[in-house]
Amino acid sequence: MPKAAPKKTAAPAKAAKPVKASGNLKIATFNANSIRARMPILLDWLKKEQPDVLAVQETKVQDHEFPKDVIQAAGWNVIFHGQKSYNGVAFISKKPMTLLDKRLYPKEMEEQARLMVSEYDGVKLINTYIPQGYAIDSDKYKYKLKFFADLKKYFDKNVPAASAAIWMGDLNVAPTEIDLNNPKGNKDHPCFHIDAREALAATMKGKWTDLFREKEKGPGHYTFWDMRQPQVFEKNLGWRIDFLMGTPPMVSRLQKIWIDTKPRGLEKPSDHTFLIGEFSR
Repeated sequence: MPKAAPKKTAAPAKAAKPVKASGNLKIATFNANSIRARMPILLDWLKKEQPDVLAVQETKVQDHEFPKDVIQAAGWNVIFHGQKSYNGVAFISKKPMTLLDKRLYPKEMEEQARLMVSEYDGVKLINTYIPQGYAIDSDKYKYKLKFFADLKKYFDKNVPAASAAIWMGDLNVAPTEIDLNNPKGNKDHPCFHIDAREALAATMKGKWTDLFREKEKGPGHYTFWDMRQPQVFEKNLGWRIDFLMGTPPMVSRLQKIWIDTKPRGLEKPSDHTFLIGEFSR
């Protein structure tokens, strides 16, 4: 999320009941900015929208404190990978999911909880929380650019372009000028600086399509509104930094995709909101 500063894995949960697939495959993503603080909004949204899978970022909780019991009691399955106070990713799903991967780097290297890979109904799902970057002259920004480069290497090795796959999450980059309210004033922001945009483009090249832009070409569509600035949500002064990216097979299967802005206007919201896509099965 574009802030001044950026602020082990559980076994698959037991399924309440096998869920019969019907209709389109519904996949969503949401940066919760603390999953425990956002639980009422999250559970209400899940009940209403009934996605097959919701990818969550910035869970901000260690695995042994993750609120899995509350989620399971509501009839959902969940897998997660977290750390104390920062970062953290999870998949909440109708049917049980298996954690396939959670690392970009060798086990002997220290790594933040920013990646989860799983599979659902034959579609590989990659959930990422990309580093924010802090400032373009900082080591944290260098880490952000390196993360993109290393993620591309991971994709090159593990995700063939011809396979059915979705890369999703808070990517902390607004790709073009229409993806944020004030591009001129944010040219040196770590989420809009040219190096970050080029790093995202390089990671996408030859494999990933921004699925929202397949259906909506115009400006004014955002997924993040800064909490520290007054009335930014009411005035729609936001950023589009949350994405569903698809490989070619998922582009052809895409039926519709939309941003649900209503949760951002609720009491005690996240600074992000939900992005949802529907795909033919």
